[in-house]
Amino acid sequence: MKVQSAIETKLKNAFDAQVLSVENESHMHSVPPNSETHFKVTLVSPGLSGQMKVKRHQAIYAVLAEELAGPVHALSLHLYTPEEWVASGQASPESPNCMGGSKGDASMAAKLKQGASL
Repeated sequence: MKVQSAIETKLKNAFDAQVLSVENESHMHSVPPNSETHFKVTLVSPGLSGQMKVKRHQAIYAVLAEELAGPVHALSLHLYTPEEWVASGQASPESPNCMGGSKGDASMAAKLKQGASL
């Protein structure tokens, strides 16, 4: 949980988070056991007020630049103001199951061999 801990620490230090949840969803993807490559972040902060979605995401990307340049392959962001969080029912959406995409997947490998666009 080295990467997950780093993400949690950096986000705690950078944002006045009322809610912070960092979930390692790597097990839902085609990666080796105990990987730390796919994460879901739910962050509720008054500091997000007045920011468009793109600016909110950019703020997270700036704080987690080191992780995104290295071990983190995917980062699902659910960013809310306290008011938006209440309006959402205080829950972020469930993550979908991985749809594959691995070159090791026989059907994907066949598509790639045929030159199909993805």
